[in-house]
Amino acid sequence: MDIFGFLLDPANWSGPDGVPTRLLEHLELSLAAVVAATAIGLPIGLYIGHTGRLANLAINTSNIGRAVPSFALMVALLPIALDLAPVIGYPPALGLSLLPIFIAMTLLAVPPILVNAYAGLRSVDRDLLEAGRGQGLRERQILVDLELPLASSVIAGGFRTATLQVIATATIGAILSGGGLGRYIIDGLSRNQPDRLLAGAILVTGLALAVDGLLAFVQRRLTPRGLRVSREPRAWTELAQVPRGGGEVGGLI
Repeated sequence: MDIFGFLLDPANWSGPDGVPTRLLEHLELSLAAVVAATAIGLPIGLYIGHTGRLANLAINTSNIGRAVPSFALMVALLPIALDLAPVIGYPPALGLSLLPIFIAMTLLAVPPILVNAYAGLRSVDRDLLEAGRGQGLRERQILVDLELPLASSVIAGGFRTATLQVIATATIGAILSGGGLGRYIIDGLSRNQPDRLLAGAILVTGLALAVDGLLAFVQRRLTPRGLRVSREPRAWTELAQVPRGGGEVGGLI
């Protein structure tokens, strides 16, 4: 079993089954699902977070998808996508592979985006919002100028969670003839090629870590500078106040 030999073989980096092609397929499918989930979950999350209306209904409804395993959801959507092909007019092959995967990934990504948007807005100090209303700001201005900047880090955290879940789920989609890096894992199993299987797992893990690192940087940059500055010294002050030698933490210090 030569995993590095597989990864370093130039033949595996070209053609329709090459790593760049599979990586691009994985990213395109994941990005499409996150964009669709954002179009659904973000407006709802912002509405219920700003108004406080229908919060339980929206959150509980969006979380239904979490109760169903991703692969089971794909399989359940498969006959529906095939039956709708002649009605809507898209190719049956699309309903056999891409649509069930895309819909399942989108439903999986909606809850973290929606819930984090709601939680981020509700975490903003209510007194600050009332002060804004007292200054004559309209509700739209309060949302855009006060709530969104202060909640941006929490909202970005929802995108971060959703994106990582989608990247992982796209790997499972290869079972339904989907593309992406998951093809190496499925093909490795079917062909009894452990090097291909493990190389696929390494590639998916590397992609997830790289994307998570990028989104962590974005999340930090979206945090207002005043909040970053105010939080960090407090954390170090609390650490410095731990009695030395008076416990596990103090003993380490």
